[in-house]
Amino acid sequence: MAVKEHGTKTAVAYLRVSGEKQIGGHGFDRQEKAIREYAEGNGILLEKIYKEKAVIGTKDREDRPAFKEMVSDLLSNGTRTIIIESMDRLARELRMQENLCVYLASKELQLIAANTGENITQATQENPMKKALIQIQGVFSELDKNMIVKRLRKGRQSAKAENKEKRSSLTLKGDGKCEGRKSYQETHQELIQAAKKLYRKPRSGERRSLLKVSGMLFEMGYRTAKGKAFSASQVQRLVG
Repeated sequence: MAVKEHGTKTAVAYLRVSGEKQIGGHGFDRQEKAIREYAEGNGILLEKIYKEKAVIGTKDREDRPAFKEMVSDLLSNGTRTIIIESMDRLARELRMQENLCVYLASKELQLIAANTGENITQATQENPMKKALIQIQGVFSELDKNMIVKRLRKGRQSAKAENKEKRSSLTLKGDGKCEGRKSYQETHQELIQAAKKLYRKPRSGERRSLLKVSGMLFEMGYRTAKGKAFSASQVQRLVG
């Protein structure tokens, strides 16, 4: 659990209602009240409240916008604890509860149920079978990251060699310095494939932004005739 400089423990709250009618009802209010009471009783400062609106409990993390935003924020801001009212607010089905708990544990995030005070992810890690699943997920995550780095390195080397041979860059519109030059779409299928691969939504985590893809393409040696990175709109045309 993250701790402020003055010693205050920090956490965030995750609330979920499954139907549109519940959004304006008392579902969120009840959950928030229970979580705040637990936090106050245990000296925890709530940094933020994430509300999952009209998402049924059988949905996985990819179909939970607030959940994905929450995890992304936590991995970047130092807070590591999530408080929910109860496990059925995380998910209704036991299988989905376990899937989400294993995922959070693999990210070294703590999940606490306010109604029981139990640290769910800690209990998950103490279960030998579930601990093995956490480790397996971590291995595949690391493997995926290493494979991306390897592909990018290979792509940069190939692109640099090609650009050196041509001694100039092409624009998306084909208006390079050489007369009759064709566009990237006509001559650089490898660029289009690289852009689409970088922009493709991963199985876990967030899709890269167009500007992030632009920066990665630049590092691989793909750039405009002026030697600059592509704009977001140009990358959009490549992946569209």
